[in-house]
Amino acid sequence: MNNIALLISGGVDSSVAALQLVEQGYKPTLFYIVIGPNENFDGYDCSMEEDIEMCKWVANRLNLNLEIVNLHEEYWSKVMEYHLNSLINGFTPNPDVLCNRLIKFGAFNDKFANDFDIIATGHYANVIVDNDLKWLTTAKDQTKDQTYFLANISYEQLSKACFPLANFTKNEVKNIAKKHDFPTSMRKESMGICFIGKNNYDAFIQSRLGTLNGEIIDINTNEILGYHKGHWFYTIGQRKGLGLAGGPWFVIKKDIENNIVYVAKGYQPEEVYKKIINFKNFEIITPTSEKLMLDNTEIYFKIRHTPIFTKGIIHWLNNNSGQVESTNPIHGVASGQYIVIYDSIMKKVLGAGVID
Repeated sequence: MNNIALLISGGVDSSVAALQLVEQGYKPTLFYIVIGPNENFDGYDCSMEEDIEMCKWVANRLNLNLEIVNLHEEYWSKVMEYHLNSLINGFTPNPDVLCNRLIKFGAFNDKFANDFDIIATGHYANVIVDNDLKWLTTAKDQTKDQTYFLANISYEQLSKACFPLANFTKNEVKNIAKKHDFPTSMRKESMGICFIGKNNYDAFIQSRLGTLNGEIIDINTNEILGYHKGHWFYTIGQRKGLGLAGGPWFVIKKDIENNIVYVAKGYQPEEVYKKIINFKNFEIITPTSEKLMLDNTEIYFKIRHTPIFTKGIIHWLNNNSGQVESTNPIHGVASGQYIVIYDSIMKKVLGAGVID
C-alpha cells in the first residue's frame, strides 16, 4: 500500500480529502504546514491555532497521525521575498502558484521524499494517465477548479500528486462533511494569501513595503484626481479601493519610476482590455505537451483563477516565451500574473508562463 502524506489545512476540503482516502483503504499521515510570519503586524489575522485544532479533530476522528511541519523560512525566502520584490517593481505576482511548486510539492517533498510515495491535497484538480504519461487535468467542479494554481508544478511533482476531491463538487464536499459531523463544514472558506486573509492584505503589504504618496491621474485628460499611498497597492484592471468620486474608475497602467497610478473612467473601459498577451518563462508540465501547442495552434487559456476559459492562438518567440492572441479582448491583464494554457478541449493543463 502506498505511503501517503496528506497536506491538511483545517478546512472542509482537506478534511474530506482525508476521509476519502480512509474510505478507500489508505491510512495517510496528515501534515499541517506552518508558513506564517513569526511576528505580528497591524491587521494580522492568522487562524493557525484554530486550524491546528481542526486538524487534530480530524486526525482523532479518522485515527490518523498528524504532524506539524514548519516551513516558515522556506516560504519567506522562496515565495514571499519574490512576491514583495515583484510588487515594488510594478508587477502583480501570484504567491499561491509559487507556494504549490516551491513549498507544498517542493520544500515539503524535499524533507519527506524518502518517507512518502504520494503527496495528497484538498485541491480541486485531477491527474489522469494518457499514453503512459500523467497529466494535470481539470476537476469535476469547474467553478472551484484549482488547476490555475497548480499549473507551475513540475512533472516530477505531478507524478507524486493525488487529489481526492477530483470528482466532487464543493457542495458535495460540504454535504459529506455535514453527514459525518465534521466541524470543518461550518468554517468559512479562506481567501487571499493563506495566512493573512483577504481583508488584511494591504495592512500586511504596508508593514513590509511601507507607503509612498503618489498621484492618481486620468489617463485621458492628464488631470490629477487624487493621491495614493504606493503603486504596489494597485494592479491593472482594479476598480475597488481607489477612493475616487464619479466613477467607476479603473487602473490602466502604473508609472513605477514616478510612482503614478493612471486610471480611466467608465464601466470596464476599452483601455483595460487586451487581445495580445505576452508571456515569458513558460514551462510545460507533461513531456510532449509542446506537441499540443505548436506555433499558431488554437488553445484555451486563463490569466486568473476563474471557471471561464478563453480561446486563443499561441505564437512562440523562442522555447519559453511568446504571446497568446485572444479571440476576445481580456480584462485586467497584469504583468507578473500567470497565463495557464489548456488543450483544445479545456481539459489538460499544458503549462504556464509569466505575463510580461
